[in-house]
Amino acid sequence: MASNRSESLTFTALDQSLVSLGVVVEQLQAFLQQSRPAVIPTNIYEGVGQLTNVLAQVRKHITALEEERRNLNALAQIGRYVNSTLELDDVLQIVMDTIIQLTEAERAFLMMRNEKGELVIRIGRNWEQESIDKSELAISRTVIYRVANEGQPVLTTNAQEDPRFTGQQSVVAYNLRSILCVPLKVKDVVTGVIYADNRIRSGLFTQKDLDLLVAFSNQAAVALENARLFDSVRRTLAEVTELKNLMDNVFASIASGVLTTDIQERILLCNRAAEQILGETSRALVGRGIPEVLPPLVPVIKPHLVSVLKNDEPVLGLETSSEFPNRGRVDLRLSLSPLKDAQKNTQGVAIVLEDLTEKKRLEAQRRLFERMVSPAVINQLNPDSLQLGGKRQEITVLFADIRGFTSFSENIQPEELVSVLNLYLAAAAEVVLREGGTIDKFLGDAIMAWFNAPIPQLDHTLRAVRAALGIRQAVHDLHRRLPEKHRLSFGVGIHLGDAVLGLVGTQKRLDYTAIGDSVNTAKRIQENAASGQILISQQAYRQAMEHIIAMPVEPILAKGKKEPLMVFEVLGLR
Repeated sequence: MASNRSESLTFTALDQSLVSLGVVVEQLQAFLQQSRPAVIPTNIYEGVGQLTNVLAQVRKHITALEEERRNLNALAQIGRYVNSTLELDDVLQIVMDTIIQLTEAERAFLMMRNEKGELVIRIGRNWEQESIDKSELAISRTVIYRVANEGQPVLTTNAQEDPRFTGQQSVVAYNLRSILCVPLKVKDVVTGVIYADNRIRSGLFTQKDLDLLVAFSNQAAVALENARLFDSVRRTLAEVTELKNLMDNVFASIASGVLTTDIQERILLCNRAAEQILGETSRALVGRGIPEVLPPLVPVIKPHLVSVLKNDEPVLGLETSSEFPNRGRVDLRLSLSPLKDAQKNTQGVAIVLEDLTEKKRLEAQRRLFERMVSPAVINQLNPDSLQLGGKRQEITVLFADIRGFTSFSENIQPEELVSVLNLYLAAAAEVVLREGGTIDKFLGDAIMAWFNAPIPQLDHTLRAVRAALGIRQAVHDLHRRLPEKHRLSFGVGIHLGDAVLGLVGTQKRLDYTAIGDSVNTAKRIQENAASGQILISQQAYRQAMEHIIAMPVEPILAKGKKEPLMVFEVLGLR
């Protein structure tokens, strides 16, 4: 900038010196014309006159050089400024204001090709460095398309009289006169045009203005293309960033744990679910090898990692139970798949982890619950709609109690007692379940069960009788492998009647059971059965008499009953 000011001062000083010298020469010429000394030769007089003309020519030449220097200097400065920014809107405005400054045009427009290859006005500026309103976009499309198609600049000092544009409606209608239009080229491809005009003055633009605008357009085209590419890259980057953020959110929200590794088994990505499953942070895992940070998984996963990378085939459904420092024992299901790039080349492995710990725990609890409650009952229960109460239904109730168990327990250790008791109860329960019965509960050394609920059974009484006979046979089979002191027997009572089946207790502690006189009656009958004896009520006998062999026995004076109970002893099946 200091150099530019110095050059400007030099030109100004030289011009002033020439002006002063011209004044002196004119004064000398006037003096010689008034009083011409005889001693001065004629050629001296003529030289003084010629000197005046020469000084005028020199001044004119210096003025032209100064104007050219200013234009070139402005062109260089604007070129540097234009190429110093990649903001497209800023570049467009600088280009337009510079064109008006250099050419003294009334208006200037910059048109660029859109994605369809059509020329559209990107910006228009006037001599007051203001953006032009759409209502003022009266320009010569003929000139513009000619320059865009031929790639050659156009200069006209008076478009109204220029034979190239005779009869063109835009030229006539808009009263266009001085026009400059040059192409914007990038690698010989026309990307747009610069258009400048003046609707009032003719002969405003010269060949120098055209040459200057062509030179400037070369710089402007590159600057605009760079700005356009930068804007495109920035928009693409914003789209990629948005897509990446979306993928990160999706990746983070996946319920299953996901790890990705490279071919060296280094972890590249780890989502939030994987952090929770493994009890480790992403920061502690990413960038490190699986053997280093997840040693509990190495014995299970290592051979499959090698297989996936070698065979390019997924491995699905691996299950393992491993001990992790921050979580303890964790049950996992693993699936490994090759991780491919856009060219379908395997770049690593994607590992999906499903935490089965809670599921395994619930399954274990269900298995335990099924051993305590009939599976048929469990399947009838809806955990979301459990309500206290029940419904009335006809059932066949079976009570089986181990005879002599109280005296037996007095002479045996508690651990041995429980072991023997479980053998008898398990044998009885297995037979009941095999016949489709529902085990209500174990009452010390007794078992209570019923048939015909919750699943209806047309032959429920016969099923109960078969279960009783099965219990007696199971006990007989047990006696073959138990010592004599452990040989016990059941007494069984069976009754048919109505009962209310449902949930009793509280919301915190529920029991699915049967309540009613029929249950009490079955228990009273069982209390009167001898060791190995099966007694059934008259109601039960009538229901199954066609299928069983039974004989009447002495009526039972049951506790709580006003009348004796008519009962039959079951001997077998027909």
